[in-house]
Amino acid sequence: MFLGITVLFCIVGSVVWSKSQINLVEIKLLNNLDDKRGFCIDIKGHKSSAKIDKGLQTHTCYSYQGKISVDQGLDADRLKQKELFFPYFDVCVNTTSYDNPINLNLIECKNTQQFIFNKDNTISLKDNKNFCLTVAKEKSRKGGGGSPLHLMRNLSMQICDKKYSIYQTWGIRHFKKGKVFAKDISNF
Repeated sequence: MFLGITVLFCIVGSVVWSKSQINLVEIKLLNNLDDKRGFCIDIKGHKSSAKIDKGLQTHTCYSYQGKISVDQGLDADRLKQKELFFPYFDVCVNTTSYDNPINLNLIECKNTQQFIFNKDNTISLKDNKNFCLTVAKEKSRKGGGGSPLHLMRNLSMQICDKKYSIYQTWGIRHFKKGKVFAKDISNF
């Protein structure tokens, strides 16, 4: 009997993750800046070994490898509820302060910050629409892998400003039958 329960648990757990994988999307900066593969929201660390306590950054999008990586994969269904949820790690994006810039962290998904997807493709805070998700303007840092090497930049909430739109406008990408589909975040 014990063996049967263990096997059932493993199958159910696998089905739950598979369902989330089908609904994975990545949030990509619309301007590729200095990496033709583009920059996606990313948990610091490497794929399934990412360190949620280290927070977020933007990183070369892994989708050029043929799928969305778990450290860049957000649940599409939760995104529609304005929640930035990484299902593999079971964490949501939240703000750590209300200073400028507002830093972001990853926490259990209870009473987390909600986000708004604006018509100009910016992502702002529901509680403070003056702050937009922003990629650092400084030169990219080189990562430890990829060919060419992956690039990284810091990520925070900064005052929304049209003159910085290349650092504040976002799109959504997902895979379907092996093909990449993209749309503006405002159409999600």
